[in-house]
Formats: sequence, C-alpha cells, structure tokens
Amino acid sequence: MNEVSIVFLTIIGAGIAMASNRVRYDVIALLVVVCLTITEVLSVSQAVAGFGSSVVLLVGCLLIIGDMLDKTGVARGVGDWILQKGGQRQGVLLILIMVCAALLSSVMSSTAVVAIFIPIVLRIAQRTGIASSQMLLPMSYAALISGMITLIATPPNLVVSDELKSAGFEPLGFFSFAPLGLLVLAFGTAFCIVFGKKLLPTTQTANTSDELPSKTFLELWDEFNLDERVLAYRVSSDSPLIGKTLAQSRLHSDYGVRVLARIKPGRQSDHVQAVAPQLIIDSGDILLVTEAVSNDTAAHQAGLLSMYIKESRMSRWFWDLGGSVVLIHPDSRLVGQNVISSEFRSNFGLQVMGIRHAENKESDICNHTFKTGDMLFVVGSWSKIQRLQTYNHDLVLLELPSEFKEKIPAHKKAYLAVGIVVGMVLLKLLNIVPLVIAALLAAMAAVMTRCLSVNQAYRAVNLSSLILIAGMLPLATALEITGGSQLIVENLMAITGESAPSVMMMALFGLTAVLTLVLSNTASAVLVTPIAIASAAAMNVSPYPMAIAVLLAASAAFSSPVATPVVTLVVEPGKYRFIDFIRMGLPMLMITALVCWLFTPILFPFN
Repeated sequence: MNEVSIVFLTIIGAGIAMASNRVRYDVIALLVVVCLTITEVLSVSQAVAGFGSSVVLLVGCLLIIGDMLDKTGVARGVGDWILQKGGQRQGVLLILIMVCAALLSSVMSSTAVVAIFIPIVLRIAQRTGIASSQMLLPMSYAALISGMITLIATPPNLVVSDELKSAGFEPLGFFSFAPLGLLVLAFGTAFCIVFGKKLLPTTQTANTSDELPSKTFLELWDEFNLDERVLAYRVSSDSPLIGKTLAQSRLHSDYGVRVLARIKPGRQSDHVQAVAPQLIIDSGDILLVTEAVSNDTAAHQAGLLSMYIKESRMSRWFWDLGGSVVLIHPDSRLVGQNVISSEFRSNFGLQVMGIRHAENKESDICNHTFKTGDMLFVVGSWSKIQRLQTYNHDLVLLELPSEFKEKIPAHKKAYLAVGIVVGMVLLKLLNIVPLVIAALLAAMAAVMTRCLSVNQAYRAVNLSSLILIAGMLPLATALEITGGSQLIVENLMAITGESAPSVMMMALFGLTAVLTLVLSNTASAVLVTPIAIASAAAMNVSPYPMAIAVLLAASAAFSSPVATPVVTLVVEPGKYRFIDFIRMGLPMLMITALVCWLFTPILFPFN
C-alpha cells in the first residue's frame, strides 16, 4: 500500500470514528499521530510538530480570555440587558439574542457562550411564554456564525490564517472577513424570525435537568422568617449612627432591625460587605436589613431612608452576600449552647438569621438552645459559606440558594476585562505585535489583574481542544508530502473543468461543509485549506477567496446536531429532533453559500 492510500485511509478512519461519537476527538487525533508515525509516512518530529504550533498556544490563550469574560460577568450582563430590552416581542428578542450571542462569541469560546445563554433563554421563555425551542437553536446558530466575524472567534480561522502565512502569503486580518459574517448573521436572523415559528417545534422547557430548581435567597428567608422582610435603607447625612460600628448602633435592640450587609455605592459597582460587628457606618451607606412588617417605620428614627432597589441590582449584591441552610450535627459542640454563648458569628463568620426545628420556627433566635436536628438559615460572605463544609462535625450543609450558581466571582472587574479584550484587538489591528503575542499578553493581564486566578486560568484551557488541533495538523503535512493534496486538486480541476474560479471556490465550500459533518470543523479546515491554496496556485488566482470559502464553510455546521458542541448543547433543553436541524440547518447553509458565492469575490478578488 502506497503512502497516499495510507493517508486517505487514515482520514476516512478518523472521520468514521468521529461520526460514531464513541471515541473522544482528542484520542482520535493522537491515534492519527501514531498511525502516521508507525507507517513511516511522517518522521516522529514531523508527526508531533503540531504540538509546537503557534495556533495551539493562541487557542489556549483565547480560552483563558473567554473564561475571564465569563468570570467577570460580562456575558451575564449581556443576558440581563436582553431581558430588560426585549420585552414580550419574539422578533425583537430573537434579534437581540442572536446578535449578542454572535458578537460575544466572536471574542470568546462559542461553546462557553451557548452554555451561558441556555439558562438566559430558558428564563426569557419562562417570563414571556414563548417556547424555548423557538429561541435556543437560533441562538446556537448565531454563536456558530461568530466564526465568520473575527479571526479569533474559532480555531479553524486561525488554522486558515496560519496556512496562508506558511504558504508565503499575508495572514488574515482581525476583521478582514467580518462583512461576510455580518451578512450571514443578518440574513440568518431574518430567516429565523420569518420561518422559525413554522419550522421549529413549540416545546416549552422549564429547566435543563430533572432536578428541582434551587430556591432563591429571599425564598429561603421566607421559609424561616414569615414575619420579616428584606429591605434596603440609605444612611442619611444627619443619622445618629454615622461613625458608629454596627455593634454600637444597637439597631436590633433599639429599632428592631437586623443588618445583613453594608453596601457602599460605586460608579462601576457596589462594594458589598457581609455584616460584622466592627463595620463602621458612614453617610450614604446602604444597609440591607430585615425588619418586622409591623415595625415598618422604626428604622426612620435611626436616620435610615427607605430605598427602592431594582431586582437586577439586588441580584448583584447576592453575588457577594450569601446564605445557606445548615443542620446541627448530632455530635456538634454547639448542642446545648445558643447563638451568643457559642460565639457563632466569631467562630464561623456567619450570622444566624432563622432557626427551624421539626417545621416549627423559633422566634427568639438569640436565646434558643441548639438541639440536634435544628436547621439554621445563616448569612455571610460566600467564602465563609463555602468553608462550612470544613465544619462537617458541627454543621451539615443542606441547601444553597440559586444565587450560588449565578454568582459572578470577579464581577467588579467587568470593565477591566472589557478593556483587556479591547487592548488585545487594538494590538492586532495596529500591527504592534503578532496576534499570538497580543493574546498571550491579554491572558497574562487577566491573571495579573486578578480577573482570574492562576488555577482558574489553567482550568480554562481545554486540553482536548488543543490536542485535537495539534494532532490533526500533521495530517495536512502528510497530504502535502505524499502528493495527496495535489491528487485532490487534480480531481477538483477535472470536475470543474474550464469553469470560472468561483466554481472551484464553491466546490471547496461544499467539500469543507461535507467534511465538517463528519470531522470536526477544525480538522476539516486543517485538511482543506492546503488544498484550497494549491487549487488557487493551479488556476493562477489569489488564494484568499478559496481560503475564505473554507473558513465560512467550517463555521456552517448548521444541519447536524452532532457536528459541533455549539449546536449539540441545545438538543436536550430544546427537545429537538434530527429533522429540526435539517429543516433549519439546510436553509442556513444555503444562505451562507449564497453569501460566499456573491460577496467573497468582491471582498477578496481572484486577481
């Protein structure tokens, strides 16, 4: 068997393995490296060369940057804005969801964006009554289209650009093909609005799993304190509490209110600090308190002015202020003591806000004697809440509010995170440094500014994605060395004959689109881009329109639920069937092909 046959059989075998969904993609990539080595198609150094590629380092840095945008709440902020602006109009909501998903995915992992947007879309569906299945698939399609907007949106773009550079041509610019992607986004959004209602099912999904939804902080509060509510008060300039600590203020004993947290308003974000005796009260502070309904006006005697707080702002406060339900362990040293004698707040850094025993609520919290089986509702910082698991001989953590899952660890650094991304883009646009260096600087800045911890940055790097790219790159080298690429080019030339270069361009688009349904889009780009460049050389035309056709097709895996995780993620929450992807995906693929046919030669001329 000659070397060309071995390479083609390797490609076919990898395609079958990927299509089966029974073998991990990174394992398949490693098997490709092993196969090319033991058959002596490539030397060992050639087979592992992909692991030293700048593309691998670049993708790793971009994964860190994407996680930074998630951890700082930039992505969540976009979702909240959609909820606020979209109203009840399905068309407007679809436009906002698709545009935001596409633009956000253009600078961070599309898979991460879809994972973030699924609960956002489900929440929108629940509030508006619009079927979630009418919005989830269009949202995932928009995230796919992001790969046609910026150079860093998806790994295949980086592969195409790197192959052009390796062939002696200028690499692609950051936004050089963005007009094509924006056209696909515009036409695709219009198609989803006009035909989505007819082609998509009307399945309403309340939750992404069979688990019961977690109760919110305020819902847990109501279970333990039916006679009190959570309110916000601003400290007036003439309040007698100014300059006093919370311990000195006697708010509970004199006014009947208990403080949960002190909030110092800021321009970009509020500084929230869980209650502690030594906290000093200043003018303009906001106190989050609990107050008996019958004593609604008592706080005004302390110079506290009632405030109306928007739900979105209150939710952000609970990213810093946490609560949980804990159970007194049978062997706990707390049994027989009360809140004061046990020095609960000093020992655990938390405040007991409610006690239940056998479904009975205790009214005198401070003097209640702890018994085995008591359930406590405690409030404090999330870091203290999470440390409860280390006190498992005293307390058993039973329940966390839904805010625990929704909290954003570094939300106060959201503007800084946006600035880091803008800086990275400007470094590339102004050609100050190569893209890989700009991305590396941005990733380092994310850690140095503490938008991410070092451990979070390492966890953000998806090794399976890097191994997939590194393992598949040598396959393109094998095609080139063995003459496989030239063989494919000759066959494409024979099929297209003396046709215009645009026919070859669309043949490459079709080849990539078909391979993307079987291989990953990265692997497809790795294989077809060298063929596209060779085809352009054979026809004596510019390689850019051919390469752009490959780039667009690699991000057009609309018609299969398993071609990319970006689409696979919405299958279960949307309760989609395979036929739904055919109905919506094939027209979306045709829209992309039409944009490629009509506009690529204008933006990237053949001559």
